[in-house]
Amino acid sequence: MPMVCVTDFEAQARELLSKSTWDFIEGGADEGFTRDDNIAAFKKIRLRPRYLKDVSHVDTRTTIQGAEISAPICIAPTGFHCLAWPDGEMSTARAAQAAGICYIASTYASCTLEDIVSTAPRGLRWFQLYVQLDRQLNKQLIQKVESLGFKALVVTVDVPKLGNRRHDVRNQLDLKTNLLLKDLRSPKERNAAPHLQMSPIDSSFCWSDLSWLQSITQLPIILKGILTKEDAELAVKHKVHGIIVSNHGGRQLDGVAASINALTEVVAAVKGKIEVYMDGGIRTGSDVLKALALGAKCVFLGRPVLWGLACKLSRCARCRRFLQDR
Repeated sequence: MPMVCVTDFEAQARELLSKSTWDFIEGGADEGFTRDDNIAAFKKIRLRPRYLKDVSHVDTRTTIQGAEISAPICIAPTGFHCLAWPDGEMSTARAAQAAGICYIASTYASCTLEDIVSTAPRGLRWFQLYVQLDRQLNKQLIQKVESLGFKALVVTVDVPKLGNRRHDVRNQLDLKTNLLLKDLRSPKERNAAPHLQMSPIDSSFCWSDLSWLQSITQLPIILKGILTKEDAELAVKHKVHGIIVSNHGGRQLDGVAASINALTEVVAAVKGKIEVYMDGGIRTGSDVLKALALGAKCVFLGRPVLWGLACKLSRCARCRRFLQDR
């Protein structure tokens, strides 16, 4: 049966993936209220259509940070794509290039940044940074992505500590002993360590530290995880280039606003001085329309991309065995 909407991919991915992998992708923090509210909030927004407009020729192209994309629908940073498909982020990058949209590669990508670039050399790529305790490691990562042609630095601000993801605790999920994150190792570890000891995120990173990041890169800096007027105003004050309104897919702090509900507050606060994007809960074209109408320049998709990876060539017996083993 053909898959005609995002939820069809969701249903098939759930059948294909192991329980622990599915729980990792789908899980939210604590009770999962914010995760679910991200989707429910869109359903409460009603459209006010205007008619007798010439729509015989529709052009979905737009620009983000000055670069053209084919549509205002891009790929959010999510880690560990190899959980869903053997080629992992390389397949994601190829798809983004083919679609003419932006792909934000995660700090916790399961493929090397070099492989991601080589497999889709013409794609528009941004890099998402979890600021590490080791400042030199941050600098090396940023210098690497600059040399590889990434066009923006997306700094995730809503993970000073990892969210309480109950499913992962129950499943005793231990990604660091199952996946090798090749871009988060020191030179010594690259030569010797069979598995990565995941570097801790710097929980002391604050607004005053943005100037240090700005001093070591010419890339535009975008803050991911802003939800309030106050933080949006501070982002403008600190001369960042954009904001992604996001609650981390409901995976961090349960009980915060749905992303679409926080969007209007952030858009009003920045007063057009910087671009505003959003992620979280987008499942239909109508959801995209609602986000754009409320001020988002572009939306980013997270979980649906992983569902698509899991469904890729799902009839292949070898691939099914791979997915079930994860």
